[in-house]
Amino acid sequence: MWGGNLPGLAYTVIIAAAAYGLRQLPGLSLASPLILAIVIGMAAHNLVGTPAVVRPGVKFALRRVLRFAIVLLGLQLTFAQVRSVGLTGFTIVAVTLFATFFVTRWLGRLIGVDRQLSELIAAGTAICGASAVIATNTVTRGSDEDVAYGVACVTIFGTLSMLLMPALLPFTGLDAHAYGLWTGASIHEVAQVVAAAFQGGQQAGEFGTVAKLSRVMLLAPLVIGLGAAAILRARGDASAGHASPPMPWFVFGFIAMVMLASTGWVPAEVKAPVATLTTFLLAVALGAMGLETDLRKLRLKGLKPLLLGAAAWLFVSALSFGLIKVLM
Repeated sequence: MWGGNLPGLAYTVIIAAAAYGLRQLPGLSLASPLILAIVIGMAAHNLVGTPAVVRPGVKFALRRVLRFAIVLLGLQLTFAQVRSVGLTGFTIVAVTLFATFFVTRWLGRLIGVDRQLSELIAAGTAICGASAVIATNTVTRGSDEDVAYGVACVTIFGTLSMLLMPALLPFTGLDAHAYGLWTGASIHEVAQVVAAAFQGGQQAGEFGTVAKLSRVMLLAPLVIGLGAAAILRARGDASAGHASPPMPWFVFGFIAMVMLASTGWVPAEVKAPVATLTTFLLAVALGAMGLETDLRKLRLKGLKPLLLGAAAWLFVSALSFGLIKVLM
């Protein structure tokens, strides 16, 4: 098995390394390596093609490497972080997340966007950007073009939030604590939250980061719920009677890692390199996703999904802001 996968794995690792290298260029230091990796992979596939010899390893990266990275992601989160956000703060984060997900999915049906793509845009907006898109796709089973479109949406609108929220801060009437919560509850990527939240000062930055991480923790129940819903759909559809139920068992590994991290048994000198490895492995998986994405098919999706992403962005920003104003 490993012999056939090695060329593709090596190729995706090179793409991930190139993504990290690009971040050293001026103006790209805040760019997520996950996003850069999928862009490099898409460019390679659509400009020169993906050789047949690397395809088995690319598919291995899309499945096994991705799931392993999501399990490791759990080591970055603890239940203590959730407690530090407070009951009111966590309620705002959770209500915003689930409302954004279900409203976005409903809007997708309303304007005629495919269910799979709607769910990916909803998850990326509601939870944690590109990581949520690829984790959700393990049960949503959208096309590679759906994933690429979902990642593009969270990149565009998360970057807009990162730039606009600090500029709007003087006009919001929010203190540092409330501003940090607003960024953590609404901005798409963790790196985007950090960049925007610390513009409001040290307290805002630290609280925004913790609020965002508590939001990431809710990835597990959402993906498990989507998996259970997919099983019910398969049982109710006679044509899918022989399909394998897409229960995301690896998410239980994610939960186990959260529990392990919460014990305090994992020393900081271990957690730091594991966090770096996790991000790198996610970049490997996104690079593989790019190598499977056809830009011609992506263009056929049209502008409706982009409009859905914009509506989801406005909704998550406005709802979280409103809840903070009312409850804090």
